[in-house]
This record gives sequence, C-alpha cells and structure tokens, in this order.
Amino acid sequence: MSHQSTHEVYNCGILTLSDKGSRGERVDTSGELLKEMLSGAGFVVAEYLVLPDQRLQIEKILIEWVDAKQLDLIVTTGGTGVSPSDQTPEATRAILDMEVPGISEAMRAASLEKTIQGVWSRGIAGIRKKSLIINLPGSRKAAGENLEAVLPALAHGIYKLKGGTADCAQT
Repeated sequence: MSHQSTHEVYNCGILTLSDKGSRGERVDTSGELLKEMLSGAGFVVAEYLVLPDQRLQIEKILIEWVDAKQLDLIVTTGGTGVSPSDQTPEATRAILDMEVPGISEAMRAASLEKTIQGVWSRGIAGIRKKSLIINLPGSRKAAGENLEAVLPALAHGIYKLKGGTADCAQT
C-alpha cells in the first residue's frame, strides 16, 4: 500500500556509504532493503550508488542528484555514527539549504524504543532546492526501522516542498 497522499509519483536515490562496500568486500543489504521499502511505498528508485565514506565524494553526488537529476528524495545509509570515517551528516549539512530536524528526531526516537545505542546516530535530514535528503544508519535493521518511522510522512512533505497546496491530512 502506498503512503502517498497525492497522485504524484516521486523519484528517489539511495546512496550507501561504506568503504568495504565500495571495494566489493561487503554486500549492501541496507541499500537493498531501502529499495524494497521505497518501491513498496510508491517511489521510483532512479539512482543507486555505493561510495566510500569520503566527504567530498558524498557532497558531489548529493549535489549532482539534486541539481542535475532533480531527485525528489535521497536517502543515504551509513556514515552516521561516531567512527573517524563517519562523515555523512557533515557532507549533507554542507550542501543543504535548510535542515528538517523533526525527521531525524522521529527516527532517533524510534531507534531508542529498540536500543539505547540509538543515541549514537548523528543522521540529519534537510532540503536542497526541491529535494529532501535523509541520512539513515548503515545497519540493515536500523536503516529499515528509521525509514519506517518517517515513511508515512514523506510523500506529503515532498508534495508541499514542490509547491502543493492541498492541506495536511488530519489524523
């Protein structure tokens, strides 16, 4: 069942940040799960890429996917912890026009219901031009739980971001 409140079809990109994954040393199970979840919610997965945890490469792809490819939604998975190589939130913040803290707050709240280790997630969410970018954790389980926490809100938010004028549904 689609979570979209409008008849719009939105395209999205999935960017996995993993040094080992980018070298072919690890299968990207998080990205595969996100593809399934987003497709199931009515999004068209237009881009998918695995990159190493390198800030400038992350920034370059996010800018390309927003500015040139005009993706409606970009989800990243990986690089949101406190390891020295975890640079995804910094790369994302550097290219955003504005942050949307409620998304990351909702994801962390959902994580904390499952494990205290959710306190270590530094993922952010925000807008560049008319695209929404969301940082998800790298583990398959946490990425799925975090996306599940906010997925019902995404289509309507993207609709409003693109200038839609319908009122928010009251539930």
